[in-house]
Amino acid sequence: MGAYEIRRARLEDADALGALHIACWREAYLQLLSAASFKVATPEWRATRWRRNLSGTPTSTTWIAERDGEMIGFSGAGATVDDDKPRELELHAIYLLAREHGSGVGQALLDTAIGDQPACLWVAEENPRAQAFYRRNGFEPNGVRKLAPFVLDEIAELRMVR
Repeated sequence: MGAYEIRRARLEDADALGALHIACWREAYLQLLSAASFKVATPEWRATRWRRNLSGTPTSTTWIAERDGEMIGFSGAGATVDDDKPRELELHAIYLLAREHGSGVGQALLDTAIGDQPACLWVAEENPRAQAFYRRNGFEPNGVRKLAPFVLDEIAELRMVR
């Protein structure tokens, strides 16, 4: 594998981010989401949302990981959106293509997005790999669980805090 770089997302990344985002969802959530959700959640649909998120005043800072000119992952963090705010900073997203798991890119995306600051995040209850990654980075479940809307479905999520 060649070297990778991490940079801040720009509006012109929206189409590639949309394709990457859906590819990562397919790898991470194929067993958790319905076929109907994946019919709606197309790269174009997600790219439209990315264009909206990256224009104007974003509520989150998004970072992109690239290897050999190809987008392979992204992370985003910003103000906590929960009313009970266990921390002011929230990791809003981190996704990495499965072929990159264990390469160090996921750790670099997390470090770039939130460093070692106190933060919170939501993770799918049925994603033990992600939960183990967050535990290695000092996060622990705080006992809060929710059903989160996810395209046409809902996913049970746990909140983790450090």
